Formats: sequence, structure tokens, C-alpha cells
Amino acid sequence: MKNRPRGGLGRGLGALIPTGPAPDAVGTATAEPEHEHVDDAGTAAVAAMPAGAPVHEPEPALSPVPGARFAEIPVDAIIPNPKQPRQVFDEEALEELKTSIQEVGFLQPIVVRQLDDEKYELVMGERRWRAAQAVGRESIPAIVRDTRDDAMLRDALLENIHRANLNPLEEAAAYQQLLEEFGATHEELARRIGRSRPQISNTIRLLNLPAQVQRRVAAGILSAGHARALLSLDEAEAQEQLALRIVAEGLSVRATEEIVALALNDGPAKGQPAKRRPKAHAPALTDLADRLSDRFDTRVKVDIGRSKGKITIEFATVDDLERIVGIIGVQQEESENGD
Repeated sequence: MKNRPRGGLGRGLGALIPTGPAPDAVGTATAEPEHEHVDDAGTAAVAAMPAGAPVHEPEPALSPVPGARFAEIPVDAIIPNPKQPRQVFDEEALEELKTSIQEVGFLQPIVVRQLDDEKYELVMGERRWRAAQAVGRESIPAIVRDTRDDAMLRDALLENIHRANLNPLEEAAAYQQLLEEFGATHEELARRIGRSRPQISNTIRLLNLPAQVQRRVAAGILSAGHARALLSLDEAEAQEQLALRIVAEGLSVRATEEIVALALNDGPAKGQPAKRRPKAHAPALTDLADRLSDRFDTRVKVDIGRSKGKITIEFATVDDLERIVGIIGVQQEESENGD
């Protein structure tokens, strides 16, 4: 399995913000200096670089992000925003976040503004800050804002997505944070980074994987293709078991997809009643699912049993859900009823 070099683990948007001026050598391809030596006859000879030696292409440097910088900040130097509208935090969600931080690290930096030389006020990310306190972290990655212009920060971060060599999880976390906290839309992301909206949604879905699987993806042990195949399995335990098998056997993405397809076709585990599906309707159901997937720009599954059927529409974020609901027309109907 061939892996490309990965960026820093679990930095999300922080991986898109330069922490300081880059050294002269960074991002510049330079040849090794020629070494001159004198042979026994007193003649100067030059040892040149061997033919065929790899020459690394220069990596594009990150653009400066005006009004923001990335820093690791002591957890106890941060105070919550007194205007935070959310006062009740879901304990189960906090437990999941604590597990993710312990297994993978911080995929999304918090956003703060500096009050003085020692204190910072939270702007975004109180759940992450609370979870960091709960697991005993001494510091937390943060974007320190010097401006309130969200549009300027969003534009600079979108530009840097083109330049940064993000691992799949960092990429997913950056997309989600841009959508939720910096007011970007799926359409804007797709246009600015040259990807389709389904690709963005599928990348964000990588954040739904179990923490142990996320860690392998972030480390480059599992590719994004492997991760997307694992997402087709409904149970976290099944995803983790297959992830271990991929690593142990060196399975390709195609082989992983075939194993997942077989697992889905086998149906429920032994001891559970199997749900029969009328085979005569299978092609029609597949065609309907494909047409719905195209309509909603996301994965749609259509299942039918003996007495009832089910349509499952997947979404990546609340923004994506609102987009789908708008296509269905629920918002429009509610608006018309309210007139």
C-alpha cells in the first residue's frame, strides 16, 4: 500500500494557517552542493549528484491568513464567552468527543480572541474546550483571531486548502468547520476547491468513523478510499474489524469494497430473522435509489420488506440536511401554511 506523506495529525483548519515566517529552505527544491576533492595526482575532481537521483518538486507555501494565527494555548488560559447562547451540553456527545480527542487528537481547533498577554476568550468551540479539560489536556490548538471579518478569514482558508497537503481527516474537519463556523456553503466549497458537492459530503462523512479507524486514516495506514468503503457498514464494530483486516492483509480498496458488498448482501447475523426482499423489484429499486441519489446529491438507499419499505437519505452536516429538506419542499410548504 503506497501512502503519500501526511500532514500533522488532527489540526484541521490549523493546518491551513501558517504559524510564522517559513525558513528560506522550506518549499524550495535545491540540489546537494557539489563536493570537490583532490585525487592522488593533485587533480581537482568534482563528485556530482548521481544520475537519476530524485528531485523533489517544490511544495506551494501557505498564503498568509490576515487577521488570524495558529497557536497552542494553555487550556486554563481560556475563558468561556459570556454571550454563549448554548447553556446545556449533551453529555453523551461530550463523551464521544473526549474519546475522539484521546484517540485521534483535535481535528478542529477552537477559535479565540486575545484579551491580554495571558488570557483568551472563546469565540467558537466550547464543547472542544470542555472536553479538553475533562481529559486533562494542558493545551489546545486554537485560531487566534485579530479581526471579526468572517468573510476574509473564510476566503483565506479556502485559498489555502489548494496549497496544504492535508490528510483525509484534516480535510474533512476543515470542510466541516468552514461550513459550520465560518459560514461557507457546500456550493462555495465545491466551486472554490474544484470538487463536486457529493465528494465534499463523502469526505465529511469520514468524521463518522470510529475513533480508532479515524486514527489509522489520519496516520495514512488506511486510505480515504478504504475509509469510504468502511462507511457503508452500519455497525462501528464491523468497521473496526474490517479496518484491522485491511491492515493485516494489505487489502486494496477494490477488495475492501467487495468484502463490504458481500457483508451487506448477506443480511443480518445468524440467529436474527432475515428480511426477504422481492427479487423482481431489485432492479427497479436500484434504479430509483440512483435517481434519488442524483436528485439529492448524496447517497440514498431504498429497502423494501414484506409489509413496508424504507428510504434512507444520508447527509453530512446540518447545512447539508437543510439543503436536502429544501429540495424536498418541506420548508416551502411550512412557509405557505404560515401565510
